[in-house]
Amino acid sequence: MTTYSAKASDIEKKWLLIDAEDVVLGRLAAFIATRLRGKHKPMYTPHLDCGDNVIVINADKVKLTGRKRDDKTYFWHTGYPGGIKERKAHQILDGAHPERVLTKAVQRMLPRGPLGRQQLSNLRVYAGAEHPHAAQSPEQVDFRALNAKNARGQ
Repeated sequence: MTTYSAKASDIEKKWLLIDAEDVVLGRLAAFIATRLRGKHKPMYTPHLDCGDNVIVINADKVKLTGRKRDDKTYFWHTGYPGGIKERKAHQILDGAHPERVLTKAVQRMLPRGPLGRQQLSNLRVYAGAEHPHAAQSPEQVDFRALNAKNARGQ
């Protein structure tokens, strides 16, 4: 037996639509990262982008468990001496770009490098309920119904 390795011409990409309202952030990010990499498919090949395209709506309504909304800190460095910056999760979620919390969570679950960046480009995250990808006729995924722990009502 030889190991099957998919070719670029064998890859079929689907479009998925996920509603992130009242869904736990880490569980959703792990689900999305798996779909972006294509690890849910039997023809998964590690060196190819064989994952699906994922659209996430209502990213501003995602939930964080415990005290993470107030305690979780995102750090970055400006490149200058003493240039460490920080921002709390609630500041980002209440700010102008709340979808960045989900995008960063997924980005940090993907491999670093050209392939990871290509796979991340297949993710589209929108803060509201509207998205401009109706022409792709995405398949609705009910993430809340997959596991009782996925939903968080508060």
